[in-house]
Amino acid sequence: MAWAVALVLGATWAGARGLAWISERRTLAAFRSVEQAALTGVMPSALAAAVPAQVDQRLWDPRRIRAYARAVVRPAPPPLAVLRIPRLGLEVPVLEGTDEWTLDRAVGHIEGTTRPGLEGNVGIAGHRDSFFRVLKDIAAGDLLELALPGEVRHYRVARLSIVGPDDVRVLAPSRDSLVTLVTCHPFYFVGSAPRRFIVQATAE
Repeated sequence: MAWAVALVLGATWAGARGLAWISERRTLAAFRSVEQAALTGVMPSALAAAVPAQVDQRLWDPRRIRAYARAVVRPAPPPLAVLRIPRLGLEVPVLEGTDEWTLDRAVGHIEGTTRPGLEGNVGIAGHRDSFFRVLKDIAAGDLLELALPGEVRHYRVARLSIVGPDDVRVLAPSRDSLVTLVTCHPFYFVGSAPRRFIVQATAE
């Protein structure tokens, strides 16, 4: 009986991870499809297959891993962009909004800030215990990329700061081309984290 239960649970876990992997590939493939269309002027009839490998969840909290597995069951729209921080090994779709499903699934464009691809202050939020946990190791001078349909924009990390949860000055409109990443802080705080960790990168 115990062996049977273990086999069922193992198969269920493997199935959930498999669905998550397939869904992540499809989401990034949808972006590649839009990107290719912008470059060639021809919309592909099928999603591109050449997409990054499975999401690296080694630093993630187990609850976030389970939330991600639930979130990827629902199809995601093509991302607005793909955020990359090469030194940290981060590559994640940027979806519109910061609701719970979006942040369980990817990172989200913060409403009211500049849309990726336009000049100004692009705000992007993510969970400190999933995609944005790698930000604990970010440093000034790190390269940050926003892959958009037809182009890749490059930024350098200029400022790191920790602010209160109601301090929205870091998201204020700017004449400069900025990307502002927002996550909760401390990264390993138990419960609702009391502060916000801010990364601001300027266009090269």
